[in-house]
Amino acid sequence: MKTNLKKLAGGILLHLQRFAQTYFLHGSPSADGKRDTSGAAVIASLVCCVVLLFLPTGFEGALQFKDAVKCKVLVTSVDNSRIIDTGLIRSGQQVCTIKFLNGKFKGQTAEGWNMLNGSLEQDKLFAPGDKAQAVVHWQAQTAENERTPGGAQKSGSDEILSVNLIDHYRLTEEIILAIAFSLFLIIFARGVGTRAVVSFILTVLVIWKLLVPCYLHGYDPVLTGLAVTAFLTLAILALVYGFDKRLASSFCGAMLGITLTAILSVICTKGFKIHGAIMQSSESLLYSGFEYLNLTRIFMSGICIGASGAVMDLSVDITSAVNEVVRNCPYISKKDAIKSGMAVARAAMGTMTTTLLLAYSGSSIALLMTFMAQGTPVYNILNYKHVAAEIINTIVGSFGLATTAPFTALLAGLLLAGKKNPGSVA
Repeated sequence: MKTNLKKLAGGILLHLQRFAQTYFLHGSPSADGKRDTSGAAVIASLVCCVVLLFLPTGFEGALQFKDAVKCKVLVTSVDNSRIIDTGLIRSGQQVCTIKFLNGKFKGQTAEGWNMLNGSLEQDKLFAPGDKAQAVVHWQAQTAENERTPGGAQKSGSDEILSVNLIDHYRLTEEIILAIAFSLFLIIFARGVGTRAVVSFILTVLVIWKLLVPCYLHGYDPVLTGLAVTAFLTLAILALVYGFDKRLASSFCGAMLGITLTAILSVICTKGFKIHGAIMQSSESLLYSGFEYLNLTRIFMSGICIGASGAVMDLSVDITSAVNEVVRNCPYISKKDAIKSGMAVARAAMGTMTTTLLLAYSGSSIALLMTFMAQGTPVYNILNYKHVAAEIINTIVGSFGLATTAPFTALLAGLLLAGKKNPGSVA
């Protein structure tokens, strides 16, 4: 019996070891044949994620509704009689009967208010069966107000003062989408997919727990953004390659492009006289007690951060291509390896610059439609500050890509190639 249990436990441990090796620790092979160290990068990144998860931002006490609770509610019926409908625009109030699905008042019913301000962007309408996110203002019952007029003890619970319906509840769908995406990556790409999920989580935590609080605390946005981008670049590339020569090649190439992007973003933003208030929702920060923020330098930093993903992608493409060439032709000369890298770089640059253009123009498609519908001359369109800002984003980011490609090819050829053929004559 004990022997069978030991065999069973040994079999389970062996399968767990193989699973961890396949889906967590195993990385892509390096041309120099050295030990794969991407597993160490996974462990280090997971530790960073745990630390960041519990790291305070310093703004936890800045809750706008300290005397209120947020909860999920089910809309059971609606009353639209107080809505003023003028076609596209609706104003007034929508009164909904709701049932609390979680939180302090779970299971209870109440009347919820949906305020309409005549804005298609901000307003929403609910229908019976919809789930909504609600903010509940309530008052705890005291000994004095818990008694009925006759003096008897009141049996009711805490009193609900008001229920404001903030928006449709989307968290469940978002979680399902994130889990489905993660499973697809892990099943399809195995170890690489797992590390991609880890890098995604790490990036979200670094931006939310480090970058945004540093901006709000007044640290220099350009230097902060550059430092955070450098850390993320190192961490993400280490998850891809581990700690070997490929990491050095791709990281140095990417950082050259990112640094050039940061420098050009400062120069072009000043030269174009762009104010950072063109960023959506940025001006409201100044009126919320953060008047010391330099929105223009935050805009400059955003250009660098926005281009860093494409720069990293290009550096990985070129480094991986040169690595595969050297793996399949171990005794290729450094010069020939560099030529191969340059050929890949030239081909990749042709699409990567267009990638930035499509990414930024896709977010501005409604603005372009407005210009065309109003017959705005191209001269005026190009001079418009929002369009000028997108031009800076696209062209400055493309400069970073154009710098990254040849430099990464050069470093990859120098670092990965040059192994001597034992059969060659000295």
